[in-house]
Amino acid sequence: MARYWGRVLTAMVTPFDATGRLNLDMACQLARHLADNGSDGLVLAATTGEAPTLSEAERFDLIRAVSETVTIPVLAGTGSNDTRHALEMTAKAEAAGAAGVFLVSPYYNRPPQAGIEAHFRALAAATRLPVMLYDVPCRTGRRIGHDVLIRLFREVDNIVAFKDATGDPAAAARLVAEAGDHFELYSGDDALTLPLLAVGAVGVVGTSSHWTGPEFAAMIAAFEQGEVARARAINAALQPSFAFANTEDSVFSMSVKAMLRSQGLAVGECRLPLPPAPAGVEEHAAQVWHELQAWRAMQR
Repeated sequence: MARYWGRVLTAMVTPFDATGRLNLDMACQLARHLADNGSDGLVLAATTGEAPTLSEAERFDLIRAVSETVTIPVLAGTGSNDTRHALEMTAKAEAAGAAGVFLVSPYYNRPPQAGIEAHFRALAAATRLPVMLYDVPCRTGRRIGHDVLIRLFREVDNIVAFKDATGDPAAAARLVAEAGDHFELYSGDDALTLPLLAVGAVGVVGTSSHWTGPEFAAMIAAFEQGEVARARAINAALQPSFAFANTEDSVFSMSVKAMLRSQGLAVGECRLPLPPAPAGVEEHAAQVWHELQAWRAMQR
């Protein structure tokens, strides 16, 4: 049972207008749409939200506007590979209306484990908000050590959750077994949500949940109620969405925005270095959406 922010958290894309400027009106519209369609909470200004291309002012304008618009929790992405800068942003999150802080491990400079641990301890001390750590070694270049995670969850009161995008369910199982009630595990890979539920995850921080929120909610509820076959059937129906969300030619932010545009939500394109979606992606999005709608109709 998720104690803080719910089961289905969506890592929301950041809408831009036709000139590439931050579109706060559309961000608020999208946030309301997600809240009405299966999302228990939102993660803003993180990877899918194109955080590396947002200025600090844009980041907090976005967090403030969305927090004032929806009643579901908003987690503020304030991670950085510069601890000093991350400290400044983390300290501002509560004033901007965030219900929690979302912290990716330091990327690119690949600090040793002692540096990663010191980084997270310093950031957690900069806020009274509950904190979710995020490990995505394919992006950061360095995995957070198991022993570091155990110490952080046991010793730092406001580090309460972990988004696991390591692709390693066995390590997640060990973490749950050894950290116990000191934290909550979230799947950081949509396609691994069901396997991670089996080892103790409470939910997902998703990308395809922009359009599959109801299915994620139903799958997690079915699993919790012991209806494993039902959870498997829902997971099977989500496979085309998982495959669509990330390809060599269209990564998460690009694909999600293409899907939303195909549904009439004017979220714009991504900012460079993410290019406009290649030809055919919106048509593929429409096909995936049509198939999911057909599956939903069969469940009624």
